[in-house]
Amino acid sequence: MTDNIVYIGIGTNQGDKLKNINTAISLIDKIPSTGLLSQSSIYETKPYGYLEQDNFLNLVIKIKTSLVLKYLLKELQSIEQKLGRIKTIKWGPRIIDLDILFYNDEIISEEDIKIPHPGIIERDFVLVPLKEIEPDFIHPALNEKIADICNTFLSKQIICKIEYTNHNI
Repeated sequence: MTDNIVYIGIGTNQGDKLKNINTAISLIDKIPSTGLLSQSSIYETKPYGYLEQDNFLNLVIKIKTSLVLKYLLKELQSIEQKLGRIKTIKWGPRIIDLDILFYNDEIISEEDIKIPHPGIIERDFVLVPLKEIEPDFIHPALNEKIADICNTFLSKQIICKIEYTNHNI
């Protein structure tokens, strides 16, 4: 089986945020035929879209998996449900949010998923962590390095980097 390289954005702004992140990463790492390769720092960020809510903690992880995209998406949605995510309003508060940002260098546009994630370039809480772990990755739709996109599109949602080490890696 071929290993796919996948980047996943993780965000949380409810409950014990660090615990939510660690639990999500641990569960992702336990998905069959999947392994964690790297993890960015964790960033405290301002809310995006709907502003009347608590700040978020965000990061990006890089995994390898032999799962096809649709099955990986189902696994991630299952993890969100296990952790108690309830979809309320668009961009609203959430206990955990797991977004597939890139799946290899593929461009996919289907009803239930778009790859690369369409919001990447507006979100420095995705771009900055991505730049930290993979600055030379080429965004397949824009044909530009993450580092160059990051330098162009920052919108100042990041408040600070959290000094925290995950011992799962």
